[in-house]
Parts: sequence; C-alpha cells; structure tokens
Amino acid sequence: MSAKIKDIRDSADPDIAGSYYAMQRAGQAAIDLAIQTNTAIVIMLDGKVQRIPAAELIKQRQAKASS
Repeated sequence: MSAKIKDIRDSADPDIAGSYYAMQRAGQAAIDLAIQTNTAIVIMLDGKVQRIPAAELIKQRQAKASS
C-alpha cells in the first residue's frame, strides 16, 4: 500500500499552504543564528543526521550568492 505524497503548497487551506513558506523562513533564521553565534545546525538528510558547522554554512551562502 503506497500513498501519494501531496505538496502542502497545493492545499485548499491557506494556512496549511502558507506553512511551507513559514518553515522555509524558520530554517533560514536558524542558519542566520548559527552563523552569528558560530555554532552548527543539525539536519536530517536522506535519513541521516548531519551536523553543519557555521563555516560550512557561510561557504554555502557565498556559493549561492555568487551563482
């Protein structure tokens, strides 16, 4: 039994649809704070816990800005 995953941005409920963007902003705020305090963030990627130090976040941000 497999269920089709729906994109919450397509929800008829505007609060649910808007929650996607709220989560994006919260993630960005966490990255900003980690850079400001020279700490790492911890994420789950492909089912694995990963720690990303502030120096790497800065590199990623600079690479994104230059592309």
